[in-house]
Amino acid sequence: MTPLEARPFPYAYDLASTLLVIIDMQRDFIEPGGFGESLGNDVSRLSAIVPACQKVLKAWRDNGGQVLYTREAHREDLSDCPPAKRNRGNPSLRIGDVGPMGRILVAGHPGSDIVPALAPQGQEWVIDKPGKGMFYKTGLSERLQAAGVSHLIFMGVTTEVCVQTSMREANDRGYDCLLLEDCTESYFPEYKQAILDMVRAQGAIVGWTAHSESLLRQLSSGS
Repeated sequence: MTPLEARPFPYAYDLASTLLVIIDMQRDFIEPGGFGESLGNDVSRLSAIVPACQKVLKAWRDNGGQVLYTREAHREDLSDCPPAKRNRGNPSLRIGDVGPMGRILVAGHPGSDIVPALAPQGQEWVIDKPGKGMFYKTGLSERLQAAGVSHLIFMGVTTEVCVQTSMREANDRGYDCLLLEDCTESYFPEYKQAILDMVRAQGAIVGWTAHSESLLRQLSSGS
């Protein structure tokens, strides 16, 4: 196990049994004209983390690390999208409606794609999830167990919704989880800070947090 400088104390992991998890870095959440902006959010906050995520992703790949992407995306017939989810908040555009990037949060439409700067490569895992968490109705637990994965390093958006939900689900399943602080973001800065504090509270009750530079230094040293 390799110790990484983190909070509340060092995070020990082995590259061979660790996945870099990239949560919902999708055009609909990050780019102007997408679903996130239609809800009145400033998407520039989310797009600002893309360069830091790029650096981590490149270094991780260069070291032979495994990568998992998630996308919040529903079936064409919306059979996996409960009405309560689709209608909550009475948004001007709902899941499944046609927006500037095709049908909102529907698999196969441009808005559900990962932003080009972080696009998946080769055999990297990509899962579409109908809920906020990455384990709900995805079969991911079985895949992780079969692959011998024990540790998960998280990047992505938004910190307080899909990222923290996925981390809590993973923590309950026995995975050691680390969240890269500068590679996650919220439309609301106070929400992000609250989640960082909660994740690492009480001796890493949900997991660890660290700045990406800690991981990059370690990966570059080959330790």
